[in-house]
Amino acid sequence: MRSEVIFDVESKRGRIQALEQQMSDPGFWDDPDAARDVVLELKNLKGWVEPWSRAHKKAEDLAELGELVDADEDPALAAEWEQEVDKLVQDVERLELRNMLRGPDDHRDALLTIHPGAGGTESQDWAEMLMRMYSRWAEQHDYDVQVLDLLAGEEAGIKSVTLEIRGDHAYGYLKAEKGVHRLVRISPFDSQGRRHTSFASVFVYPVVDDDIEIEIEEKDLRIDTFRASGAGGQHVNKTSSAVRITHEPTGIVVACQQERSQHQNKATAMKMLKAALYEREQQEREVERQKLESEKTEIAWGNQIRSYVFQPYTQVTDHRTDLKVGDVQRVMNGDLDVFIEAFLKEYGARVA
Repeated sequence: MRSEVIFDVESKRGRIQALEQQMSDPGFWDDPDAARDVVLELKNLKGWVEPWSRAHKKAEDLAELGELVDADEDPALAAEWEQEVDKLVQDVERLELRNMLRGPDDHRDALLTIHPGAGGTESQDWAEMLMRMYSRWAEQHDYDVQVLDLLAGEEAGIKSVTLEIRGDHAYGYLKAEKGVHRLVRISPFDSQGRRHTSFASVFVYPVVDDDIEIEIEEKDLRIDTFRASGAGGQHVNKTSSAVRITHEPTGIVVACQQERSQHQNKATAMKMLKAALYEREQQEREVERQKLESEKTEIAWGNQIRSYVFQPYTQVTDHRTDLKVGDVQRVMNGDLDVFIEAFLKEYGARVA
């Protein structure tokens, strides 16, 4: 893997030099659209090469220092050197993981939707727990999280939510979370204290850039407006500002009620629809995209990608990679990287 990373970085360095040469041309900005594409590509390339260069330089420095360190004479310095080596290994592993994110949409922001399965309040509460888990994960990675649409449950939890998660390679990482998630716990909503099993589905779309052409005809849309409401049914406002858009040829439905005006909600809903249509188009053209889409299965037993067990023991099990983590609370607080990394490594091995 490391040799592949080095080769890839060297080719990227050559591309950076070519782009910088192109930008030095006096007529570079004569075509603003083309110039913008070049600037974005250069930024993406440097975002990859510069961290690798820092890791490479650190490796050289630690190798030189390692020849001078004597654990018997200076155990404190030897311990510090070992800590720095461990940090370097972690940095390289993260770079190798990122090297697996080569899909055409992996660099994009993500739209993440959560829907509870059958089971009423218990499943709706589980869906809200997942929303909190992904929000915590995003915050730990300094990603921006925006709630685009949220439908609260009658007693507790949520009936559905759509989150926009903005950050470098957000979609590339979160695509590992597509599928059905299963919860086993003693339900706080059961007066008899019985153990319940609940399900919720997670699906992730890439956020489509405005410059990507997705043809949407007005005649294919049914646009409904309604009053936005918060938890407990309290009205956010007294006007029909919330917007629901149905794309009739595909049956795709999106909704937004988080903005203050109908115009803003419509614009956001169209953005969500565009992302969904783009994903659908990519799925039709690419076999792997079709495989990922097939993970949108029935929200029930036998289709789960991951199980979260709170009782009678605590354990989170990913059924695709057989990875098990005993600290379920840590996972629910957003510590998902171990699962995401395991999935991406397995996924990369299958397509290599």
